Amino acid sequence: MTAKDIKIWIWVQNNRILKAISNKESGTITIYDEFDNIILRRTGLSKQQVKTIELIFASYRIGDRKEPFTYL
Repeated sequence: MTAKDIKIWIWVQNNRILKAISNKESGTITIYDEFDNIILRRTGLSKQQVKTIELIFASYRIGDRKEPFTYL
């Protein structure tokens, strides 16, 4: 994944590892479970909509943790 508009977010929720991949260029957000099964896929999003979702991921906090997500 060398494209600059692709971002990967990883977090733990209810003892499960979840992963989200956002792609501004294609206008998609896909969320996978720990076995790489697709839980949710949204397509046809504008670049601004994808950016807004990424900002929500970046600002989301759990308890005292400042960075609940690992961004790759």
